[in-house]
Amino acid sequence: MESSHQSNYKLNKTEKKSLRKQIKARHTLLRHEGIETVPYATQSLVVANGGLGNGMSRNQLLPVLEKCGLVDALLMPPNKPYSFVRYQTTEESKKAYITLNGKEIVDDLGQKIILYLNFVEKAQWKELGVQALPPGLMVVEEIISSEVETMLLESINWTEDTDNQNFQKSLKHRRVKHFGYEFYYENNNVDKDNPLPGGLPDICDSILEKWLKEGFIKHKPDQLTINQYEPGQGIPAHIDTHSAFEDEIISLSLGSEIVMDFKHPNGFTVPVMLPRRSLLVMTGEARYLWTHGITPRKFDTVQASKGHKGGIVTSDVGDLTLSKRGIRTSFTFRKVRQTPCNCSYHLVCDSQMKVTAPSFPESDKEASQLEQEYVHRVYEEIAGHFSSTRHTPWPHIVEFLKALPSGSLVADIGCGNGKYLGINKDLYMMGCDRSQNLVDICRERQFQAFVSDALAVPIRSESCDACISIAVIHHFATAERRVAALQELVRLLRPGGKALIYVWAMEQEYNKKKSKYLRESRLSQGKKEENKNDTSMQELLVEQTPDVGKRDSACSAGLNDFQMEGCNSKKLTNSRLPIHTNRTSFHSQDLLVPWHLKENSGKDKPVELSGAVVPPEQGAVFHRYYHVFCEGELEAACQTLSDVSILQSFYDQGNWCVILQKI
Repeated sequence: MESSHQSNYKLNKTEKKSLRKQIKARHTLLRHEGIETVPYATQSLVVANGGLGNGMSRNQLLPVLEKCGLVDALLMPPNKPYSFVRYQTTEESKKAYITLNGKEIVDDLGQKIILYLNFVEKAQWKELGVQALPPGLMVVEEIISSEVETMLLESINWTEDTDNQNFQKSLKHRRVKHFGYEFYYENNNVDKDNPLPGGLPDICDSILEKWLKEGFIKHKPDQLTINQYEPGQGIPAHIDTHSAFEDEIISLSLGSEIVMDFKHPNGFTVPVMLPRRSLLVMTGEARYLWTHGITPRKFDTVQASKGHKGGIVTSDVGDLTLSKRGIRTSFTFRKVRQTPCNCSYHLVCDSQMKVTAPSFPESDKEASQLEQEYVHRVYEEIAGHFSSTRHTPWPHIVEFLKALPSGSLVADIGCGNGKYLGINKDLYMMGCDRSQNLVDICRERQFQAFVSDALAVPIRSESCDACISIAVIHHFATAERRVAALQELVRLLRPGGKALIYVWAMEQEYNKKKSKYLRESRLSQGKKEENKNDTSMQELLVEQTPDVGKRDSACSAGLNDFQMEGCNSKKLTNSRLPIHTNRTSFHSQDLLVPWHLKENSGKDKPVELSGAVVPPEQGAVFHRYYHVFCEGELEAACQTLSDVSILQSFYDQGNWCVILQKI
């Protein structure tokens, strides 16, 4: 009798645990996807964790659901970790609710997935809308025979002598070889004055001549990059530099099909299926304006119907499933451009950009003017869009704030949209920022915030128990002004008070680990999608994938008084500040970082930029000044301050950080 009671008790604990997770899934779906569940039985259910976004294919899920009754429809929205099932009767859906809640399924990768079901009145999800191929994009299927495919694949010698200039060691996420010219991934460009010996492989000549004759291409390429992708590998979204190559860029897919994502500057994404032995041709808008990339994952969302063709992957949720990737080899051909680009997309064209980079400041007055134009004015313009990308708090900053004594008075100097002002309700926090528009966002969120320059904060000396300065001091244009900003933080602190300071680091690879902001390192994030700044639904429902925060990074020019020996920056060849290519390594310290303003991000009308009117659908490009810090530089600047003790100095994903205390 006692044994039976204990058994029932254990069963009840299991049921309670499952119920808690079911309720959590219900709240998560409502909060992040707007899916409303109901407490009574209906014919329709939402299946949390049973979606294309977390590795569940239609072929896996449907048989499990059909064991409980006749399924009228299984709707699987693309890239979502949930699906909807509608049964013919309410009794059948009740059976599924009871039988499958908490049921464990093993997916094709051997990972365990637990399903949680809730009743809904109707299936609802965020529609992708009607999609079409980007203008100028063409996919030609079966462009070569299987025999030619085999011949091309067998012609690649991945093991040849590393002294050969066409050979490049494997990148972290794929193998690659270059012919004609080496393609530089840090700037999506080539060195036109340094061609590789031998030109393109002879085996390509007849194929290219045939494509020219048949009208698929207009230029005979003189540059070739061969990439080999294992399942789970990819390449970040990018646009091949306008001035480097002619209009036409073509890519031949061998060995396996894959889905390539094309993204417009306004954020609109089109997934395009590239079948095996197909040719992708990018011209015009697709080549110059849309980014293209391959998300690193082991499955692609494809049409479930047999014989799906190349081209756009539709958003038909009743006809989507997962396709397991194989080993894919791509031959990407380009024609190196010998004259400046004169495309019609001048706002994103490096040959035509009407941005005259400012000179490196030589006085405090010049530095102040530089900051006004390339920091203060820019943040006023981009405030809404900037705020929409800044909503995931950084763990070490949260830890610092939560460790402070209850009732502490804390100032966030350069608070932005105020994402740290409400972290610890036991603190009295106030924020200030140079941008009126960002302060207005703080006030809309009911935070205490005011407009102020970080060099002259209108708070009484020695009145704060703690201060934070997150991603602010790197916007000051001279070493003296950066030290002055640090001194202002110290002035605000009471004796014993602490300050936490974050600045961008020049070193985007530290202790043999690359920052997540580097273009190549982002490939390791597996199931993460491009430009997702918030926690994904997959993480919330399945809790399988580590959190990834994202933001744009910076690069280039000019040394300063705190230059350290280990800092590999290049000296300025002229006084102009370079414009950085986002998500690439820094090669020097003082630079301009582009911000691409998205459509409907606080501006519904054209934007004035350097005398040019920018159509909202194309997006304006603004440039922010940064000084990226070398290892030891922030600490050295803090050591020049009086009455200060450095408690901790550390590196945190692309940032140098210091915690100091006022003595």
